[in-house]
Amino acid sequence: MDAIKECLGVFSKEAQELYLNDAVPYLDGPLSPLQFYRDWIGPNKPCIIRDAFSDWPALSKWNPTYLREKVGSKVISVAVTPNGYADAVNGDRFVMPEERQMSFSSLLDIIEGKVKSSGVFYIQKQCSNLTEELPELTGDVQTHIPWMTEALGKQPDAVNFWLGEESAVTSMHKDHYENLYCVISGHKEFILIPPTDRPFIPYELYRPATYRQKEDGDFEIVDEEDLTKVPWIPLDPLNPDYERYPSYRLAKPLLCTVKAGEMLYLPSLWFHHVRQSHGCIAVNFWYDMEYDIKYNYFQLVESLTNAAGAL
Repeated sequence: MDAIKECLGVFSKEAQELYLNDAVPYLDGPLSPLQFYRDWIGPNKPCIIRDAFSDWPALSKWNPTYLREKVGSKVISVAVTPNGYADAVNGDRFVMPEERQMSFSSLLDIIEGKVKSSGVFYIQKQCSNLTEELPELTGDVQTHIPWMTEALGKQPDAVNFWLGEESAVTSMHKDHYENLYCVISGHKEFILIPPTDRPFIPYELYRPATYRQKEDGDFEIVDEEDLTKVPWIPLDPLNPDYERYPSYRLAKPLLCTVKAGEMLYLPSLWFHHVRQSHGCIAVNFWYDMEYDIKYNYFQLVESLTNAAGAL
């Protein structure tokens, strides 16, 4: 076990020395599909791209007045939590948000402070909700990113719309997608950790549960009896418990702020934690990753980390 731990430590250290950046680089505009694949997708490195979608009408149109006129009466899925943490660890549970159906205008009333409501509200349903729930808005954006579609030889699996309160936080996790995250208004704050730091990221198994708001406004946690336990990251990168998770000291997080008009390329399998400004609007594109040797290597590191325990 000690030998495995030492090898995993060297594995992460060499990645930092050989190819990873100390900060998330900026590009002044999109590259050609081939160059973007060679420089960023292939090496599995994040970057922020300026002027990648400057021709989108959404950048100038998507304000509360326009959204009320365009989709105000549409009923959409909104995640509601007592504390802003949806799909996150709470005690000994992995707790999912209450999925509430409400009109877009009702959500805007809460975000603009016109209506007081207990709980934190966030449009975050990741099932291509832009094209499925809000197709009226697709004329203001693109439903795929042409140079990314060409680089990967596929269309995105999902195009998601995000809008919520400042208190809404996305807990640390990873996805098997090549993610292009486009901020329309406000800003998003990301904490990014490379897949090669997997040995330093704690995972535990949790019973799944869901928040439910009671008639008096308080929230209760209701267990999901028929679901299997969920592996999730208990660590909060904003306030890491080094006494409980000492190996996290060896991780090398990258912090970046993505502003309106900027696009983050978030590579597959990178761990990420997200905060936002109040009322921030974003659209992201999920392109399924290639399950090639990189994925195979990551699964090997995952298995070795689990076998060796905490470093």
